[in-house]
Amino acid sequence: MSSRAGTPAQSSDLIDVEQLVHAYWNRHPDVQQPDQKVVFGTSGHRGSSLNTAFNDDHIAAITQAIVEYRAAQGTTGPLFIGADTHALSAPAQTTALDVLVANGVRVLVDEFDGYTPTPAVSHAIIRYNRTAAADDQADGIVVTPSHNPPADGGFKYNPHHGVPADSDATNWIANRANEIIADGLRAVRRAEASAVETYDFRKHYVEELAEIIDIDAIKRSGIRIGADPLGGASVTYWQAIADTYGLDLTVVNPVVDPQWGFMTLDWDEKIRMDPSSPSAMASVVARAGEYDILTGNDADADRHGIVTPDGGLMNPNHYLAVAIQYLFTHRPDWPATAKVGKTRVSSSMIDRVAASIGRELVEVPVGFKWFVPGLIDGSVAFGGEESAGASFLKRDGSTWTTDKDGILLCLLASEIRAVTGRSPSELYRDLTAEFGDPAYARVDAAATKAQKAALGKLDGDAVTATELAGEPIVAKLSKAPGNGAAIGGVKVQSEDAWFAARPSGTEDVYKIYAESFKGPEDLKAVQEEARRIVDEAIGG
Repeated sequence: MSSRAGTPAQSSDLIDVEQLVHAYWNRHPDVQQPDQKVVFGTSGHRGSSLNTAFNDDHIAAITQAIVEYRAAQGTTGPLFIGADTHALSAPAQTTALDVLVANGVRVLVDEFDGYTPTPAVSHAIIRYNRTAAADDQADGIVVTPSHNPPADGGFKYNPHHGVPADSDATNWIANRANEIIADGLRAVRRAEASAVETYDFRKHYVEELAEIIDIDAIKRSGIRIGADPLGGASVTYWQAIADTYGLDLTVVNPVVDPQWGFMTLDWDEKIRMDPSSPSAMASVVARAGEYDILTGNDADADRHGIVTPDGGLMNPNHYLAVAIQYLFTHRPDWPATAKVGKTRVSSSMIDRVAASIGRELVEVPVGFKWFVPGLIDGSVAFGGEESAGASFLKRDGSTWTTDKDGILLCLLASEIRAVTGRSPSELYRDLTAEFGDPAYARVDAAATKAQKAALGKLDGDAVTATELAGEPIVAKLSKAPGNGAAIGGVKVQSEDAWFAARPSGTEDVYKIYAESFKGPEDLKAVQEEARRIVDEAIGG
């Protein structure tokens, strides 16, 4: 870990906002260069204008491609668009609006020209489509690179189901956008966005929170709540929540600064608004004793960080386990058959909690999109992933959002504290007393591009090992047991431990996620054997 991790950012760490925005409008990509092409990851196209990876040409072409894609899909309803507080988000939204309006798309922007969290856009899409005709379904665009550093921009498309588009859609959109750029943007239609409609994202989101969170219990308890938006799009939402419901809730840092000069540096000395990182959250954790519950969100508020007086910043896996145990025992109107959803690299503590409450577990590949069908039809009441992202059903069992909702999970921590009289970290200690105390970590291992490609296609049967850290291997998986989808790597399990390996999309490494219920020393042994097992399988 860097010696500066967790320390306040210095002037030398800050971006030049004027230079960044100038580059957005004035640099033009060459899509023959791989680093300058439109590329959609799990949450849209991301990059920096300074690297000619996120510029006006990119966004104009992507938006035109989205217009063509939604027309081909028969999507004729309104398009909700929102942006976070990154410096590149406002100009990118301007570009998108110019293209959408010129193409005759009915587009709705924030009524107060404010910042819009990702979950608020998802909520708006779901809310509209609940009563819309089949030929009037809405979709959306969120302009955000999530928790990424201040120099980055991001742009993601959410079809009618309210979550980022799947790879079939994004591959088509990216390929078409690159074609448009290579052809000199001749296919792009642009006009001044002078006639757009508005939508009060904040009002509808905040006023309906009582349908999913027991706000009355929080208010009756009188607990003191602190919410740090980390300079992100949730800033006015938290104040609106406090005002609407009369909660003892303080927005501990209402500052919006596109340089994020108030942040403490992450593990690699970068400014990164990750509410699950102890380094990035150091200044928040320092105030833990001032509140019964203290929380943080990333720039678009789809991630959560939970800080308690007795436990500090909770590990995301720990909080997910507590949230699941609490929700499934305090939501009597949820379907009795509703399942628990988790990604394949989330803690096995969740497996044990699900079994103890008599609920079926659905384990899916990495990516929140896999929970969407279940959250829509009510068959999955909770979906969560290890990177501090989750959402769940309303109290009556209907859909809230289909994207990750960091504001929601932060409020849930206050409900848990109010109803049980105990902090989520205290409740997690109860779980460890009952099920064991697992050690969990993620490490990277070097790999060539060829080796990463081999790992991505690896079949579990190619693993020849029979033991993992001295225990018999009970499963070798290349497909998620919850839905049969390829996991893009391999997961190996014993009775008390497991590891999962998958290739990095951006670096010459593969990621090893591992956990052991036998403690830290056994975890190290699992990690060492994981490297050996994977290297043997991919020719390392």
